[in-house]
Amino acid sequence: MPDLSALLKPTTVALIGAAEDTNILRGRILNILKMHDFTGRLYPVNRNHDVVQGLKAYPSIDAVPEPVDLAALIIPADAVPDELERCGQAGIKAVLILASGFAEEPGEHGNALQDRIRDISRAHDMIVAGPNSEGFSNLAAKLCMTFSPAMELDDTPLVPAGDRKRHLAVVAQSGGVGYSFYDRGRPKELAFSHIVTTGNEVCVESLQVVDYLLDDDATSAIIMFMEDIKTPKLFITVAEKALRAGKPLMAAKIGRTEAGARAAQSHTAAMAGDFSAYQAMFRHYGIVEIEDQDEAVDFAQGFCCYAGRLPAGKRVGIFTASGGGGGWMADACADACLSVPELDVQTRAAIDPHLPAYGTSQNPVDGTAQVIRQKGYAEMCEMIAGSPEIDAVIAVTSARNPVGWQRERDKVLRVGRETKKPIVFWAYTLPNPDVQALCGEAGIPLSANMRNVPATIAAMADYRRFRENFLKPATIDTSPRKYDRADATRALEIAGEVLCEYEARRPLAAYGIGSGSGGLAANAEEAVVAAAMSNKPVVLKIQSPDIPHKSEAKGIAINVTGAQAVATAYEAIIDAANAYNPDADIHGVLVQPMAADGVEVILGIHRDDTFGPLLMLGLGGIHVEILGDKVFAPVPLTEPEASELIERLKAKALLSGARGTEPADIDALIDIIVRLSNFAADHADRIEEIDLNPVRVHPEGEGEGGGVSVLDALIIQRRPP
Repeated sequence: MPDLSALLKPTTVALIGAAEDTNILRGRILNILKMHDFTGRLYPVNRNHDVVQGLKAYPSIDAVPEPVDLAALIIPADAVPDELERCGQAGIKAVLILASGFAEEPGEHGNALQDRIRDISRAHDMIVAGPNSEGFSNLAAKLCMTFSPAMELDDTPLVPAGDRKRHLAVVAQSGGVGYSFYDRGRPKELAFSHIVTTGNEVCVESLQVVDYLLDDDATSAIIMFMEDIKTPKLFITVAEKALRAGKPLMAAKIGRTEAGARAAQSHTAAMAGDFSAYQAMFRHYGIVEIEDQDEAVDFAQGFCCYAGRLPAGKRVGIFTASGGGGGWMADACADACLSVPELDVQTRAAIDPHLPAYGTSQNPVDGTAQVIRQKGYAEMCEMIAGSPEIDAVIAVTSARNPVGWQRERDKVLRVGRETKKPIVFWAYTLPNPDVQALCGEAGIPLSANMRNVPATIAAMADYRRFRENFLKPATIDTSPRKYDRADATRALEIAGEVLCEYEARRPLAAYGIGSGSGGLAANAEEAVVAAAMSNKPVVLKIQSPDIPHKSEAKGIAINVTGAQAVATAYEAIIDAANAYNPDADIHGVLVQPMAADGVEVILGIHRDDTFGPLLMLGLGGIHVEILGDKVFAPVPLTEPEASELIERLKAKALLSGARGTEPADIDALIDIIVRLSNFAADHADRIEEIDLNPVRVHPEGEGEGGGVSVLDALIIQRRPP
């Protein structure tokens, strides 16, 4: 990893293109730099003026009287390469290019400029950030190298007052969005360490910045705003480093829709990638997905306030002075998959003497306005937090009148400092800034967003559980699974680009997936012979690489019994296939015994352009496309990971047994998921797509492979480069 200290922690800075007029970007940057009393030395560079905004200016970078760590370029795009070359010759360690007009513009000229930037950076071993960036801010150094209006704070200090040991960093490919997190978080008394925007990332990637900030002692959580990932292996390295350090990564990824993907491509010349793949990678590596800026800020408050003491579970105690507010919050907790259990007898006995007759200590604890006046929020939350039945506390408040809060100021500060279980306040009215400041000083999150409060607790609990599992020593796989990788490879090598079912079954069988039952018939007579080998009704399926979806071509017949019926079905399937695609290469018709009943799922492998093979699990048959109940994960998968994947299905209840049906053999489903994931990982360079649809999961022991039957299979191999 490159050392980004010269870029993000410089002691000497030159601003090339600095201007007197603070209404233009070149002047605004210098004005913002001066506004915050940068602790280092600042040199404006302007070839036409000796003084700029009261500072001595220099005509060129080589005229600056001392070595410069960082030079920032705010000049026309066409002038950037030559100026960058001068910086390299002057021994500048790092350069920030704030100008736009590069690969984000249509045409090849911008790409050519970026190529020159990359070449110059390598030639001089110089850190180059941007272009098309809105800059960065190192708040501890009071260095705001940006033109973002969010940093024009007048008399507001960059970091809230008080002893703030845990800070949030932001790393964003979008400059405007990156600084929007600060703009929304600072009024909530959230302390920031850095805001770094990376723009087109010609040389320095956002993940390299994240890696650098993970080593910063003051930074305890990081928000990422992502448009693409340029180095997938770096993503995995950084994500695992963050988990080991206990510094949560929260990520927003644009491009979940076609319009979003277009925006990403035009904005920073990024290829957005498949959003489902990003979600799978986030979940697999413990990255908290965020939907918008306010959710990100609220999550960050929780993680920064309670680093080292995240909730051990998802049981919540609610304290409220508003019965309606408490009930509404209880509903919101259910939506966030939190439970609101009744408090234990001892805790209720301690609370009850403080409640009026019309109050209740069950949970939510309705303390009424009387209790707020007499005991205050802090002590009541502390009493509820003492219950062994809960893992976190939500307090419902108006937070509008600061008088009562100031009266219990010392208690709020003490509880915020000493509580072992997280406390989060929900303000159902807009909170008074003084109350917000007090909660910030106490390290207790306060949000006016009802849904973000329980979502924050859920995110913290999920992260703690995930990290604890990640840090556990790896268990040795003692399962008896055997894989014949060589045999599978041979079968793939002799096959074509598309393997229809009868061809796909051989390499899959080498990994214990499915069976080779049934036979391929080239005519009706062979179909009758194949059917006679089974004492069950049979299914007949067209086999052609040009007809991957058999149902659409009427290329399948099920539950066929008797020689005449088999022969008739064969002829009908061939006729339908020829009518559907007259040019199809038809290999024959596969005849197999009908499988037992069960729950149908789809298993597949999809090769993502960024991350490689991903396994997909979904509700099977035709329903996967209609209902969209599907989940993804990178390969290979362990048994616990496969089990967790199944738990995420909305249709999980169908597998567990519904309306008196027998539970499906989930262990067998876990087994085939693990086997398929290993097959895909071992042949990642060959596999483009695998489709096992449907896979029927039977009651335990009733399928061809224990409790599962693979009813159809398709493999598509990657074309050689």
